[in-house]
Amino acid sequence: MEIKILGPGCPRCHEVERRTINALAELNVVADVENVTDIKKIMAYGILSTPGLVINGKVKSSGRIPRVEEIKAWIQEENRG
Repeated sequence: MEIKILGPGCPRCHEVERRTINALAELNVVADVENVTDIKKIMAYGILSTPGLVINGKVKSSGRIPRVEEIKAWIQEENRG
């Protein structure tokens, strides 16, 4: 599983990363988590505001900090697929 946190490295981006890592730990799922700070790469995903969360190439969230429960549901959804 590949997870990308899109954003310039702001506190909100770090919070999304923290929640994502916690969700992975709670679910006992292994994933590559990468921070994408390059604005051109972020724009390639078509999001207009950060932070963004991308799981297996699919944008799951942008412009807000999702709840851990939401992140867990998205991880489980992608893990089944």
